[in-house]
Parts: sequence; C-alpha cells; structure tokens
Amino acid sequence: MQKVEKIRRVKGKLRTPSDKSITHRSFILGALARGETEIVRPLFSEDTKATLQILKMLGTEVQEETDRVIVKGRNYIFREPENILDAKNSGTTARIMTGVLSTQPFFSVIIGDKSLRQRPMLRVVEPLRNMGANIDGREEGNKLPLAIRGGKLRGVSYFNKRASAQVKTALLLAGLRAEGITQVVEPYLSRDHTERMLKLFGGEIITISEEKGHIVKVKGEQELQGTEVYCPADPSSAAYFAALATLAPEGQLILKEVLLNPTRGGFFKKLLEMGGDIKFEDFKEVSNEPVADIVINPVNRLKAVKVSPSEVPTLIDEIPILAVLMALAEGVSEVRGAKELRYKESDRIKAIVVNLRKMGVQVEELDDGFIIEGTEKLKGAKIETFNDHRIAMAFTVAGLITDEEVIIDNPECVAISYPNFWNDIFSVTEF
Repeated sequence: MQKVEKIRRVKGKLRTPSDKSITHRSFILGALARGETEIVRPLFSEDTKATLQILKMLGTEVQEETDRVIVKGRNYIFREPENILDAKNSGTTARIMTGVLSTQPFFSVIIGDKSLRQRPMLRVVEPLRNMGANIDGREEGNKLPLAIRGGKLRGVSYFNKRASAQVKTALLLAGLRAEGITQVVEPYLSRDHTERMLKLFGGEIITISEEKGHIVKVKGEQELQGTEVYCPADPSSAAYFAALATLAPEGQLILKEVLLNPTRGGFFKKLLEMGGDIKFEDFKEVSNEPVADIVINPVNRLKAVKVSPSEVPTLIDEIPILAVLMALAEGVSEVRGAKELRYKESDRIKAIVVNLRKMGVQVEELDDGFIIEGTEKLKGAKIETFNDHRIAMAFTVAGLITDEEVIIDNPECVAISYPNFWNDIFSVTEF
C-alpha cells in the first residue's frame, strides 16, 4: 500500500515515459520488415516487454540497450514457437499479434494473465477468420487462450464499429500479406499510429475520410523496409502530471516532448475546455508524429465538461484522470459512449464510480459512462485500484490534492505502463 499526502506545489520539467502504443508497433513492424530497425527511447514496461518477448520466441533477433532497441527484421517469415506465447496483461500485444500470427503457416497459442483472459477477443478473431485464418479459443474464440493456425489469407472489407485501433492494426498487418485489398471502415477515426508508421516503413496505404466515417486500405503482398523510429513521450502518462499541475496549489510544470497526435489529443482539448492553463511550445514532427512541450500552470477552479461518444477514442485511456478533474470542477460533467472502459484491465467505469464515491463525490453510473457532480474538496479514502495501473495513477493524483490521507491499495500495478511513476511524482512535487 502507498500513503498519499497533499502537496504544496509542483515544480520543474519532466519527460514522462515514451508512448506505449508507438513502442508496441515499432517492435512489431521492425520484426515484420526487411533489414534492421532502430527504436530510439522505447518504453520498457511490462506490456511492451511482453511484445518483445513474443517476437523473440518467434525467432526475432533483438539487441536491447539502455535507450534503444535494434530489431533484425524477419520479413514476415517467423519460426514456429516451441512454447505458448504470453501477452501477460497487454491487450495490444494479444490482439495485434493474433493478426501477425494469422499470416504464418504454423501453429501458435497466445495466453495472458487472469485479467487479459477475461477481455473480449472475438472482435479481432472474427474478421481474421473471414480472411482465412483458423483461430479457436474459449467461448468460441472470444477469450484467451487462442490457438492460431495461419497461412494464405485473402483481403476483406471490415466495419470496425468500435473504432478499435488494436483491431484495425491486426487487420492491416494481416492484410499486408493477404491476397488483394484489405479495407477497414470506422465510424470515426481511431488512433492512427499504425498508418503513420507503415508509411515510415515504406508501406503503401490509402486513407479516406468521409462524413460517414474513415476508410483505411492496404494492398497485399507488400514488403516493409527497416528504419529508425523515435518514441516521443506518452500523452496518456503525461495526462496525470498535467492534471496534477492544474490542481496543485501553486507552481508550474513543463512536460517535454509529448506526442500530440490528433487521435490522442482529446484529454488536453478537454482540459483547455475546462479552463486549464496550458501552452504548447517547440512543435516538431518526429517519425511522422507531431510532438511539443506542454507548459501547465494551476487554476483556481475548473468548469464542468461533457464527453460525447465520438470524442471517446481520442481520450479513452485518460478518462480515469479526466474523471478526477471532473470531480473538482464547478457543475455537472458527463461521459457517454465509453462502454469499452468496462473491458479494460478492470471495469474502469465501476472503478471510477466506486472510488469517487469513497472520496465524497456524487456520481451516477451509466452503462456507457457516468455523470459527476463537481465538489470543492475530496475526502480521504482507501482507493481500490482493482489492479489497474490507470486507476492507481489517477487516484494518486486525487490524493495529492486532498487534505485528508489517501491510501492506494496496490501501487505496484503502475509498472504495467509507467514503472517510474512514483519516482517521477516525487521529483516534481513539494510537500
């Protein structure tokens, strides 16, 4: 357990860990490409290590250094694994690698930890089956472990109704080695790191944006070429510190090299809408991704805000920390269209509601979100993390601006995405 006490001020500069989504994809695309790929400043967390370990078990040579990883590409020709492939707690690893393994003419099995074994997989399994992959698993393929026998695939057109970037990525990477064209249609654009990175690796990809939605197409039987990928700071990790600097009694915080991809920028847009004091400096583009420094100053009181279903994909991972900001905003805030939160490392809607109520906040739980009535002060409480890293970090921020003592029941779970979270918190705060 970790006791959290109220801070006096925030101070200084911080580069939060590198982006998890980009790190996963750079490791995987590096392995799929021909030649070497150098990944600079990747995130080394439990999730990304799971991806790297699976690639090694498939015969990929990897050279790991302090701040870089060199992946020797296998040009889509992997070795049949001798053992079960463990995605641990990483849904990104399990779903994207299911797409990759569907291109391979051998047998493989993907497993995960207790939490991941409860998360839905049919959303990626069904379209891959339609492409010609033979995949089976618990509950007719909806739950891990999944047994995969891949091979010759054919391109399909698939409507990605949940706008899941993991599903889109799995299908695009399978489609690169399928016959014909693979097309993914979304009601609204999900994270587009895969599209940007495929272009970096020399892939041919067509993207079309229309009023009815977004379309991504790839032609089959392509080769990717190894390259260099620089991993900027993760906006999801930066969000906790931006929230803390906004709610702190005094001070200023500068967050360095934060990824500002438009499909990931929903949290900072909402914080500005709530009246946050945020400035963006030193814009640049690195490895096809926009990056900038963010300067945050405290504000006296935030305004309530609403999140609509179309906005959810741009801030899905930041909703727990956004809920903490909503709890201290003036007025009634609302999140709708976020049912996907119920299928994360925990049921995050339930986790948010349970813990905010413990801290004295009036919250109405909805099937696909929640309604929060803002208050001026939070009460001390023992926080149930439900072993979820994002719940732990969000309510740590809540504890740091609460007069009464707050206890986090499982502080270690932050290692899934942010191993140095506690060190970074103490480096930019004064008590």
